[in-house]
Amino acid sequence: MKPQRIVKIETRCISHLLLLRVHTDQGLIGSGESFYAPQAIAAMLHDWMSNRLIGANALDIEKQWRFFYERFINFGGRGAELRALSALDLALWDILGQSCGLPVWQLLGGRTRDSVPAYCSPGGTSYGVNTEDDGPQFLGWPGHGSQGFNGPLEDNWSIIHRAADLAEELIDEGFPAVKAWALDPMGHRPGGPLQLAWPEIRQALQPLFEIRKRVGYSIEIMLDGHGFFQWPAAMRIAEVMREIKPLWIEDVLRVDNVDTLKEFRDQSGVPVAVTEMFTTREDYRHVLEKRAADYLMVDPTWVGGLSETKRMVDMAIPYNIPVAMHDCTGPFTLLAGVHIGTACPNVVFQETVRAHLRIVYPKLIDQELTVNRGTIAPPDRSGIGAAWLPELFSEDGSSYRVSVA
Repeated sequence: MKPQRIVKIETRCISHLLLLRVHTDQGLIGSGESFYAPQAIAAMLHDWMSNRLIGANALDIEKQWRFFYERFINFGGRGAELRALSALDLALWDILGQSCGLPVWQLLGGRTRDSVPAYCSPGGTSYGVNTEDDGPQFLGWPGHGSQGFNGPLEDNWSIIHRAADLAEELIDEGFPAVKAWALDPMGHRPGGPLQLAWPEIRQALQPLFEIRKRVGYSIEIMLDGHGFFQWPAAMRIAEVMREIKPLWIEDVLRVDNVDTLKEFRDQSGVPVAVTEMFTTREDYRHVLEKRAADYLMVDPTWVGGLSETKRMVDMAIPYNIPVAMHDCTGPFTLLAGVHIGTACPNVVFQETVRAHLRIVYPKLIDQELTVNRGTIAPPDRSGIGAAWLPELFSEDGSSYRVSVA
């Protein structure tokens, strides 16, 4: 196989999303992405990483991964550095797949299933990525779930204001599970993370009780606390959630102490998921060894790309802890999770946002991504399965950057 020498690296920032294209001298273009502080990620790629990447063989994925990871860890790099490596890793796997004429999941070992189970997360068009030139380019702080507005596919609004109707709608579409962000307003207010009164917790979670009353256990329910709450508030939330019988509660307790997470998992009385806020294998190793979670949640474009995500998922297998793939961010995060979920039998769910799939992502990529009866089929197309729309990388566009040989 001929080397694929990198000759150009392009980035574009849209809202929180970093769009990456890597070009080779053989005419292939690899697509990647990451999320949050995209200008910082672009700076890492162009101002530092490009010095090594231009002229390098894109097919030497592990060589490039190890070099950058080892340099980043030397100065504590877990943020923009690791997100830049994640975006690059996706693009290099995309190039490898295209050069072989095979989808990435085949290169990762082939199918372990025909499709990946997907659940519905309550995002909307106001959460994550704004694709309108005249729209707001800052859409809120990381981990602050938007409350949305009343409109088609605005599931973040519907899960609060018409939860039972939404549940019936999702069941009709075949979704096996729905997630809620019902507690975010309380987490944002002064003192909210420290102490919550019983009546306000019950009121905030009332939509979930309405789902159970209307449809019973025909759909699984998850609760995401976005890491806002300290121990007393988190324990009260868990006690109320026991009546709901959730599939899991996720990041209700702050995640900055694994020993405390272990105690919370033991005492909460409900299954616990931990956490896309972690970014290295060492983070997840501590969780697994201490039995601090019932599920792991991993975001492929925050932890080091496809390469590291597969290692993390495989690492969880001997502990009998399943992994869920995170995506409330961008189309290639979703595709990366689907490739991992296809090749790895330990992936229990892929997170999806209906508004992103049907409204936002079609404005970004050249391939439709769909959930069919609660599952996502892996792409047959070679590489990662889609490409950024070329017009997004206009040299006249805002935030566009390029590094060339």
